[in-house]
Amino acid sequence: MSGKYGCGVNSCFYVILMISLVCGCSSGSAPKPAAPTPTPAPAVSVSVSPQTATTGTGQTVSFVATVTNGSAGVTWTASAGTVDANGVFVAPPGPQSATVTITATSKDDATKSAGATVNVVAPGQVTSTANPQVANYTISPAAAGKISVEFGLDTNYGRTTWTQPVPSGGGLVSLFVAGMKANTLYHMRGVVQFSDGTQYVDPDITFTTGALPTGALPVLAASTTPGMTPQSGVELLDLILTAIVPVVVADLNGDVLWTYGAALPVGDTANPVKLLPNGHFLVNFSNPQTDGVNSVLQEVDLTGKLIWQMTAADLNNALAAATCPGCNITVSGTHHDFVMLPNGHLILIAGVDNTQVVPGTTVMGDVIIDLDQNRKPVWIWNAFDHLDVNRRPMNFPDWLHTNAVIYSPDDGNLIISVRHQNWLIKIDYANGIGAGDVLWKLGYQGDFALIAGTDPTDWFYAQHGPSFASTNTTGKFSLILFDNGNDRVFPPGVSCTACQYSTVPLLDIDETAKTATLRWNLTAPFFSIFGGNAEVLENGNVEYCESVGDSAGDGKIYEVTQQGIPQIVWQMQSTGKNLYRGQRIPSLYPGVQW
Repeated sequence: MSGKYGCGVNSCFYVILMISLVCGCSSGSAPKPAAPTPTPAPAVSVSVSPQTATTGTGQTVSFVATVTNGSAGVTWTASAGTVDANGVFVAPPGPQSATVTITATSKDDATKSAGATVNVVAPGQVTSTANPQVANYTISPAAAGKISVEFGLDTNYGRTTWTQPVPSGGGLVSLFVAGMKANTLYHMRGVVQFSDGTQYVDPDITFTTGALPTGALPVLAASTTPGMTPQSGVELLDLILTAIVPVVVADLNGDVLWTYGAALPVGDTANPVKLLPNGHFLVNFSNPQTDGVNSVLQEVDLTGKLIWQMTAADLNNALAAATCPGCNITVSGTHHDFVMLPNGHLILIAGVDNTQVVPGTTVMGDVIIDLDQNRKPVWIWNAFDHLDVNRRPMNFPDWLHTNAVIYSPDDGNLIISVRHQNWLIKIDYANGIGAGDVLWKLGYQGDFALIAGTDPTDWFYAQHGPSFASTNTTGKFSLILFDNGNDRVFPPGVSCTACQYSTVPLLDIDETAKTATLRWNLTAPFFSIFGGNAEVLENGNVEYCESVGDSAGDGKIYEVTQQGIPQIVWQMQSTGKNLYRGQRIPSLYPGVQW
């Protein structure tokens, strides 16, 4: 067809072709679908187990790698030592500890890997020290952690030292291993607890202790009553008079575990000795009969190494340089007791002579001195300023003979035992800001009424070694002590057949009502003319020491039940040496119970 609106065949085909191109279709067929987007392959990931481990130098640790979305396995590498294709790591040999990184890299995707850390520890070393019963264990981990040493007569060990930290970033740690019998082979091993939670246990090492000086120690005999269990721990003994080695720690079988002695002036003895929070011992050496003349206060470590000491002359020099009120005095020396406070201050008893209060007589009195952390006097209490020198119940002109001081943490005050006044006296110390006033006097002719006992007989006389017997220490609380009973007073008209005997009274104190209730009172087997102490143990039993335990002049220590008729649980006798004090302590290490 042709004409105005007509077209030839060729023209129509052209139009149809153009329409098909524009529409994306062809005549006679459906539109073609788009090609699908390819799905990416799953990502490869690697993990290693364990993440952390410990081992000794030259020893092996096996690791396992898990590869997700990969089948070709991993390649193992180590920053030190070697690791094989199966993940078995061999630590580098030698005397050096190290921190090693183990890496597993995917063979499917070399950009994917995972790591683990190995604390490699060189074995510890054990050497002897100046104390034949103390070993020095050293080890040098390369990472942060803490270390203790287990030791015993066989590979069951049974005892442990305290725990000490590894220096930041690793380094040498040295621990004294103490608490071993003389002339005995011991097994020991270090235990390192790393901060990442892993633990390294050192191979077993043996050490043989040395011998003790012949004839320098007392014969100790200890026994436990069948069927009874004493409070665990060890016994700290303060030997006096004929003691060549005045400080002894023994186990509950009577075996000597640790000793300390020093070259001292004639007549000096240890009174007292105490374990400090830093693991050292503080010992006051003096002559108790001369109010501390020639005294030497010493801090020593477990090997017996002297850390510092203060003689009577040193203390007087410190007093002369001090600015505290009342510190411008001269003392005879330190004697009988001290107490270390939680803030690091040290409370001392020191003797002071006064020739003014009684004409023609040198009166021996006492002062209480507070030394700060730098051992500088910062507070002082002088008995001549607070007590009546005309009260003289015993042994004047040795007027006071103060023999103990204890600290009351609840109110920050001090209680002292004044033997020749038959009193315990509470002093307003108030953690170093108190005025020093006498808050009360406990005992015969003091400020308290005695309840549940016979006044005056059941008060204490010439007493030693008080301690708190309750967790609270002010208001309503309990005290226990050793009542020597030297000059016991009886009611008028009462004649006694056995006038001299010692007791162990436990008193419930009410500071407000001013009453002292005799809750428990044991009559000791022997009359102990001097020394002694008493305390309530963790298990509720009472331990007390008799300095003079029998007619031979030996000392005895008892652990007894708190019953109406007390039962002896455990006892120890010191033959040939008297005891100033005997005290149950948990172990030779603060915070460790044996």
